[in-house]
Amino acid sequence: MADNDKATDGKSQEITKFLIMTLASIVIMFIVFAGVNYVIMENLISQKISTLNLSQEELSEEGGSEDEIQKGIIVDLGDFILNLCDENQKKYLKVNVALEVTQKDTDFPAQTEEKSGGHGGHGAAPAPVDPMEAIQKEMNQYKPAIRDAVITNLSSKTSTELSTAAGKELAKEQITNDVNAILGGEREVLRVSFGQFIIQ
Repeated sequence: MADNDKATDGKSQEITKFLIMTLASIVIMFIVFAGVNYVIMENLISQKISTLNLSQEELSEEGGSEDEIQKGIIVDLGDFILNLCDENQKKYLKVNVALEVTQKDTDFPAQTEEKSGGHGGHGAAPAPVDPMEAIQKEMNQYKPAIRDAVITNLSSKTSTELSTAAGKELAKEQITNDVNAILGGEREVLRVSFGQFIIQ
């Protein structure tokens, strides 16, 4: 009986040792795993933060130069009614197109005079010329060529192409490139806007 008790005590001690060793190894593995996981996550987070900081700096640098040229002058090209190049059936597009073009330093001379202190009070000032009227007059010389570029571009598209947002954006990009070529560096197109856009 005593031998039986000793054998049972020996087995229970072995089981206890085995359980303690297993638990200890599980705890050690958990600690090692947590440590490795912490180091990896810390590195990933620090890399993400550094790339975010870099991209924020790039955005702020780019944003500064963008803010300077974002204000433009709107030139309304009017309404266009065009045939689209759908093969199966005739489709028409009615669209209103406006361009936003860059300003020149000489566009608004009254503002530069005010900033520099006015005309000094010598005699009567000459009648101010409306800067927008002068700009519209300048742009009128380009309007036939610009309207032709818009017509050529849009009438070469199908209704399926122009019914998607991506198709419209592509058309705007192509119109921008065509008009910039026409303006020859005098001004630059910032945006092309479609006011009304109906496909029938």
